[in-house]
Amino acid sequence: MSFYQLGDKALKVSMQLFALNRKNLVQRLKTVSNLPKSSIVILEGGKSTTRHCTDHEDLFRQESYFHWCFGVTEPDFYGAIEVDTGNSILFAPLLPPEYAVWMGKIQPASFFKQKYEVDEVYFTNQISEILKQKNPSSLLTLYGLNTDSGNYSKEAHFEGIENFKVDNSILHGQISECRVFKTDLEREVIRYSNKISSEAHKEVMKHVKPGAFEFQMESIFQDYCYRFGGMRHCSYTCICASGDNGSVLHYGHAGAPNDKKILENELCLFDMGGEYYCYASDITCTFPSNGKFDPKQKIIYEATLRANRAVLDAIRPGVKWTDMHLLADRVILEDLRTAGLLRGDIDEMMEHRISSLFFPHGLGHMLGIDTHDVGGYPMGTEKSKKSGLKSLRTVRVLEKGMVLTIEPGVYFIDYLLDAALSDPVKSKYLVKEEIDKYRGIGGVRIEDNIYVTDNGADLLTDVPRTVNEIEEFMQNNNIYLKN
Repeated sequence: MSFYQLGDKALKVSMQLFALNRKNLVQRLKTVSNLPKSSIVILEGGKSTTRHCTDHEDLFRQESYFHWCFGVTEPDFYGAIEVDTGNSILFAPLLPPEYAVWMGKIQPASFFKQKYEVDEVYFTNQISEILKQKNPSSLLTLYGLNTDSGNYSKEAHFEGIENFKVDNSILHGQISECRVFKTDLEREVIRYSNKISSEAHKEVMKHVKPGAFEFQMESIFQDYCYRFGGMRHCSYTCICASGDNGSVLHYGHAGAPNDKKILENELCLFDMGGEYYCYASDITCTFPSNGKFDPKQKIIYEATLRANRAVLDAIRPGVKWTDMHLLADRVILEDLRTAGLLRGDIDEMMEHRISSLFFPHGLGHMLGIDTHDVGGYPMGTEKSKKSGLKSLRTVRVLEKGMVLTIEPGVYFIDYLLDAALSDPVKSKYLVKEEIDKYRGIGGVRIEDNIYVTDNGADLLTDVPRTVNEIEEFMQNNNIYLKN
């Protein structure tokens, strides 16, 4: 039996994971009423790329749908699945002889057949010939919209495809729906990604100190994930925000590159996740740089944690994700009113979406091979136009087998607060003199990854969460606080 493993202590992932994924896809396709007999799925894997116009080869990461079906780590492959039989085929790139000089041994087809446990392997110059021999009634290609990015999936193209009947209207919806529900084998990989990433977050908490730079905390996380977990990739660009940077929801990009020095008594909002064999984790921890929450930090942290735990306790099959977001909204509004930042009736504030001034993003998202995994908005599902709710990455009713993030937050974003304070409807709920005391504090986000079970949620993330847990962990483990 073949398996993937990067490091002696890393998780072994059996190729049966992908065989089961293919089986589930075939079973689902067979329920499509208008699917012609003898149809064949044809997928194009990710391509090797270079940095702009240079010959510097980018570190390759497989295209997600292709990975879900085959688990292939190399670029430039194609794959096919015969729907009637479930027969699986890979087409490996035909490499030039000089590849052996620069890149290593050129492997025969038999190598990939054994490595990925598929039924047949040929080379990419044989795609048209092999498919003609199989005489499909239709080739099912992948074409559809990613509702998070607004981009379309790459449809397979090869020399001679014009000689086949091609249908690109079926596969995307069916395979995306398959990806929504994780098998037990997939769940174990995501659990492993969470385990290592949780440990890496705790390693960062051991080393954070005033005077260190944000990027140094990012480097500690990446080093731990790769060195101890075999995770060469992060699931997304690390967000290592301290102080007011915590109010920048997607901080860490090239224009805000984790380059600030961490100061005394600042909140650190660190949103980082490692990826193992393309399966993601997505975890956010927020804690004070000196290991001790001050009163204002504690207020917004505990409001966020109470929202996180209220949702975690309420999750079960049959619950609508929109209702979970509204539950988090209500908890945050209640706690901010208790703290004196808001005034008025909670139901009225819910109606006027006051919560979105402090919690403008969605509660969470599907998680899997992609950080923002597919299937959040099946065909025909509409997005809300209301503040906060319009940012939800799914509005589905939860079902067993889904993996999602729970990530409420409380932020003090000048742009949103200034606009609301000048709005006669919204401003009557805001206590400006109290809110102004929190400006510059940044924000809090608490993000956990969960698996929906028969009657609740399986929490995959394992990091200190309560104020006492964080303060005790840092006092006992932070190498600077101990000295």
